[in-house]
Amino acid sequence: MTLPFDVAAVRAEFPILGTEVDGRPLVYLDSAATSQKPRAVLDAERDFLETANAAVHRGAHFLAAEATELFEDARATVAGFVGAAPEQLVWTSGATAGLNLVAGSLGYAGRLREGDEIVVTEAEHHANLIPWQQLAARTGARLRHIPVHDDGTLDLAIATDLIGARTKVVAFPHVSNVLGIVNPVAELVALAQSAGALTVLDACQSAPHLVLDLPKTGVDLAVFSGHKIFGPYAIGALWGRDEVLDALPPFTTGGSMITTVTLDKAEFLPPPQRFEPGTQPVSQAVALAAAVRWFGALDRDAAHAHEVALERRMREGLRSIDGIRLLGDTDAAERVALQAFDVEGVHAHDVGQFLDSRGVAVRVGHHCAQPLHRRFGLTASVRASAAIHTTEDEIDTFLDAVSGVRAFFGVGA
Repeated sequence: MTLPFDVAAVRAEFPILGTEVDGRPLVYLDSAATSQKPRAVLDAERDFLETANAAVHRGAHFLAAEATELFEDARATVAGFVGAAPEQLVWTSGATAGLNLVAGSLGYAGRLREGDEIVVTEAEHHANLIPWQQLAARTGARLRHIPVHDDGTLDLAIATDLIGARTKVVAFPHVSNVLGIVNPVAELVALAQSAGALTVLDACQSAPHLVLDLPKTGVDLAVFSGHKIFGPYAIGALWGRDEVLDALPPFTTGGSMITTVTLDKAEFLPPPQRFEPGTQPVSQAVALAAAVRWFGALDRDAAHAHEVALERRMREGLRSIDGIRLLGDTDAAERVALQAFDVEGVHAHDVGQFLDSRGVAVRVGHHCAQPLHRRFGLTASVRASAAIHTTEDEIDTFLDAVSGVRAFFGVGA
C-alpha cells in the first residue's frame, strides 16, 4: 500500500528531529553524510535483538532458524528495493567495503594486468578512487579519469576518447556527493560496453533520492550504504549481475562461505554467500529492510517532487547571497537536494561552526573528494543536503543563517 506523502507526518517518524541546539530547533542538513532513522528502523533492530537474536546459517535451534529466516527475508526485501533478485545482493559493511571487495576480487582473478586501464571520474568519493588506485599499483594497470566541466558535469567528449580497447573497468558515481548532479549512466554504460569493460556504480547518493532499478541501468556492479537510506550503520550491499558475481573469486575468507574444507584447500559457496565470511550483520540487515519498506511505502513520486522543490529553493537562495560560490551550479542536469559551496573570505569550518550556533547542521571539509575540490581550487567547502523530512522553512532558516556569515566575520562590504 502506498502512503500519501506528507512532510509533517514523515517528520513525526524521526524522534531526533525534535532536538534543540542552544534553544533553537535542529535543522539537519547533513543527510548526505548519514541519514536519520525513523521509528520503524529503531524498533526493528531492537525487536530482533530482544526476540530473535542468534547466529545465522549455523544452528539447528529455534532462534537460529528464526534469525536466518529474518536475515534472508531482509536480503530479499533490500534486493527488491533496487530491482534485483536476492541471490544478486551481497551484504557488506557499507559501500566502501563493497568497492574494495570488487577491486580485490578482480585483482585475485587476474582480470587486470600491465597495460590495461581503469577509468574513474574526477568527481569520485575516495571510496571509489583509492581501491582502484591500489589495484592499478598492484597490477601495473593505468588509472585514468574523466574530468568535469566548470559546471560540474562530466566531459563526455573526453570520456569517449578515454574509454577504449585497453579499458577493463569504468567506475563512477550515480550522483556526486559534492555536486549533487545525477551523472549520465546510460551514456557511460554504452561507452563501457562498446569497449567490453566492466561497469561499477557508486549509488550511495542516488539510493536515498531516486527510484533505483539497478539491472535496468545496464551497469554490472553497484554499491550502496544503509546509513544513507534511513538504515543503520555498518550495513550496505553490493549488487551484481549473476554472471559477473559468478566469475569473481572471494576476496575475504573464513567460515560460512565454504562447502568443503580440508587442511590443504577449500571449496566455496556460490554468490552471495561466497562473499560473506564470518559473523553476519544480522540485526543491521533486518533494520535496513525495515528502512526500505518504510521508505518504499511512501508516495515516491510526491517525495521526489518535494525534494526537487527543496533543491531549487536551496540553490536559488544561495545564488542570491553575495560572496557565495556554488560547486556544480548547473540547471542542465538532473540533481538531488545537495549543494556544496564556498563562502568568500571565510573558511568552511568557520562557516560550519557559525551555522551550528544557529541550530543548522551541515558538512564541512573536502567530503572525501580531495581531487574534485582541487579541481575547483579549494581545500574545503560547506555542504548542505536535504532529505524527505526537510521542510521549506528549514531551507529558509539555513539561507538566512548563511546570509549572515560574512558580516559576522567582518568580510565584504
